[in-house]
Amino acid sequence: MPRFLLASFFSLIFCTISWSQEFKITGSVVDATSKQPLEATTVYAESLKDSALVAYTITNNTGFFELQDRTGLKELNIYFSYNGYKTLKMKIDLKPTVNLGTVQLEEQAEELEEVNVVGERVPITVKKDTLEFNADSFKTRPDATVEDVLKKLPGVEVDSDGNITVNGKEVSQVKVNGQVFFSTDPKVATKSLPKEIISKIQISDTKTRAQEFSGEAGNGESKTINLTLKEDKNKGYVGRVGAGYGTEDRYQANGLLNYFNDKERVSILASANNINNTGFSFDEIRDMMGGVRGNSSWSSNGSFSVNGISFGFGEGITTSSTLGASYANEIKNRFKINSNYFFSDSESVNNEKTTRENILPDRRFFTDNTSDFLGNTTSHQGSFQMDYDIDKTLKIFINPSLSVNSANQTRSNETETSDEAGNLVNRNDRIDRNNSTQRRFSNRFDVMKKLDTMGRLLRFSFSNENTENRSEGILNSEQEVFGEETTVELFDQQTEVKGADDNYRIELSYTHPLTKKLLLTAEYNFSDKTVKNKRDVFELDRNTERYTMFNEDLSSQFELGTMQNSPTLGIRHQGEKLNASISSRYMITRLEGTELFRNVDLSRKYHTWLYNGYLNYNFGNNKRLGLYFNSDLDIPSFSQLQPVAIINDPLNIIVGNPNLEPGVNRNIYLNYNNFNWRERTGFFIYSGVNFRKNRVSSVTTTDDNFIRTTTYRNVDGNYSAYSGMEYSKQIKKDSAYTLKFSIRPYMNLNRVVGISNGVELVSKNFTVNPRVRITFNYKELFEIEPEYTFSVNNTTFSNPNIGDVDFISHRLGLRTTTYWPENLIWENDISYNYNGNVGPGFDKSSIFWNTSIGMEVLKKKATLKISAFDLLNQNINTRRTTGEDFIQDFQGTVLRRYFMGSFTYKFDQFGGKKGLGNRFRR
Repeated sequence: MPRFLLASFFSLIFCTISWSQEFKITGSVVDATSKQPLEATTVYAESLKDSALVAYTITNNTGFFELQDRTGLKELNIYFSYNGYKTLKMKIDLKPTVNLGTVQLEEQAEELEEVNVVGERVPITVKKDTLEFNADSFKTRPDATVEDVLKKLPGVEVDSDGNITVNGKEVSQVKVNGQVFFSTDPKVATKSLPKEIISKIQISDTKTRAQEFSGEAGNGESKTINLTLKEDKNKGYVGRVGAGYGTEDRYQANGLLNYFNDKERVSILASANNINNTGFSFDEIRDMMGGVRGNSSWSSNGSFSVNGISFGFGEGITTSSTLGASYANEIKNRFKINSNYFFSDSESVNNEKTTRENILPDRRFFTDNTSDFLGNTTSHQGSFQMDYDIDKTLKIFINPSLSVNSANQTRSNETETSDEAGNLVNRNDRIDRNNSTQRRFSNRFDVMKKLDTMGRLLRFSFSNENTENRSEGILNSEQEVFGEETTVELFDQQTEVKGADDNYRIELSYTHPLTKKLLLTAEYNFSDKTVKNKRDVFELDRNTERYTMFNEDLSSQFELGTMQNSPTLGIRHQGEKLNASISSRYMITRLEGTELFRNVDLSRKYHTWLYNGYLNYNFGNNKRLGLYFNSDLDIPSFSQLQPVAIINDPLNIIVGNPNLEPGVNRNIYLNYNNFNWRERTGFFIYSGVNFRKNRVSSVTTTDDNFIRTTTYRNVDGNYSAYSGMEYSKQIKKDSAYTLKFSIRPYMNLNRVVGISNGVELVSKNFTVNPRVRITFNYKELFEIEPEYTFSVNNTTFSNPNIGDVDFISHRLGLRTTTYWPENLIWENDISYNYNGNVGPGFDKSSIFWNTSIGMEVLKKKATLKISAFDLLNQNINTRRTTGEDFIQDFQGTVLRRYFMGSFTYKFDQFGGKKGLGNRFRR
């Protein structure tokens, strides 16, 4: 049966291709008066019947173009569009090869309205450092979202979780009319906004506020997408409400309302569920079935966050409720504001099982642990951002935020330790209860001033972050050590912690032009950070049954101040092809700390040279080479410095080391990417290495009863290296079908140094992880997306008594979506996982199947749906991790099979006219 389906699939592709013919149209575009070539002219072909986009390309630096594709049409309309020139239209009879010779464009003078009507259909426009797509030029279903049209754009990849990359570069933010849409998470906009209200999709390098103000180019490390709304869709509202209930008492309810009035926007959202879903996926097909892949909906560990608010503890099954509101407005050349408030409440439940092989220089021992966890978090967060333009040369930016978070959690553990012969050596049963609160206020204030039109720029910035933490915990533990005589040790303690973290920072920078393209930059940074931590431990008084016996040995009062002064001098080149920067920073770090109970002095002073720089070279509109290097200082935390025993786990006592020094991290990153618009092919390759000098590493001493004491030491010899590439190809035949495939291999190497019982242990981990993905869409009637990934993992140890750890993991996935018959949507998400890196007693393989069938009703304003999550009831959460002195297998709680029925209703109104309700896909 699988062979028959595979043969049928490729037969369909072959037959469809055979019905069409290849064509190639060539020529050159020049200015009609000067005869100079016009680089980056958009050339595109449309169907005469329905103006459907067939193919497009861009001229090179000599004005030459080659429009090549495959179609079953006999005639085409060819358009030539260039900023400032009249759009030219030609009707041609299609032949395998057509040479149009020299095409002359006239400067645009009159008949602007007619030109604009034609120009609105231009599929792609190059505007300096911005690539602009016309959303209407890319055919999708009438009720598609922004995410659906992004999947049609060349060079743009959207993975199964909604993460977006452009030519291999991550999209870090999505804006609407130049403003952040509700949150910095790009998925909030791309999954919620309907495609038909979008006019243009603009892609550019992400810039800092200073770069935007000065006009400086971004470094190209990430991308920003800006969505411009159509004029007739820029006043009104769009919204959605939905609810679902299923077996195992699973439920979900959410709603979203967005109101637009030109630059003004009001957004409100609310959600509640117990299926590990944030409520922010806005994917009408998947959200009511949990929106999950594997063991979580938003991240691989079961937690998620929005605007810095964390939901859940990253463990097990999370029940959450959320309420949020956002307001944004802008008056051009005056101000831009964005404010929001979030409330969240979540509860996580998790049961875990771990088996750990602990490696000592001369022997091994084994630890088996089972735990039950229950935790709850409540969060409030509000923030406000304002960009205020005093005039064209002076800008002020203010960004205060305030959050209040509370959490309580209970974890019970049963741990047994045995030697290599299987003899039980010790046992520990404990319960930890902890309640905590955190208050955090932060603010950033920036002033930027242009001193002239030549590029002189002065910037001043002040920022602060003030955090207060309070917690109270109770540890009940019974520990047995077996030997000639069995000993029992009881811990019954209450721990109170009060902490404060105050951080203030001042930045002053000046940019001076040496030439038109060469700039000198001078910067001074000052930071003052103070960490205070008071830890009081009380033993239980058996006579009064109250925690009144103060334990001075385990208590501490710690204060650490870190003051840094760092002048920086750099030089930057910015040109059409080459953008480069190099800077040197001299960092003076002064640590002043004390542990009052023990009179420990931590005063130190460090002098460090740090270097940063980048180089971006554009070979053309499609090719870029980038080189980046940076270095930074890694200051030890107060918990790593304080010389006080922490007994959260009686089997592993942790003691800080006040003699630690800062570590230095040095990173080098190289990438090259190339996208061929005509061939619809993309290629990028990247490689990086990280060296860590004076890394703070764990130093473990294990006694004969396998009770460990861990402290820290600066260790050299740690590094990591990685490399990867991707090749993608898109094959498109008119509006009939689209075939897109990508191949992405990835390699990673880590060397980690640790110390156990006075002996240095080194582990090296090498991983190769290739992935192949294919997406086939036929007339928006059905879509098939197979994907295969395997991972080869090898870990070696410096201890000759420890054998290598080798394993292979496989993942084969298949996603299918059908939109036929009309108004019926059926989706399947199937994955086979084989995890070869877990030990005996843990499940190695599983088949995970989500499916749903939905019907659009009420003129496509509503969707009725029945969904099944983990249809085969095989969802598992197992994994193996390795380190310099351990190999550990883990299995935790995950969502298992449930069925859910749901109802979703969509509404909108623009320009005073009620919408048809088909604004959203799914």
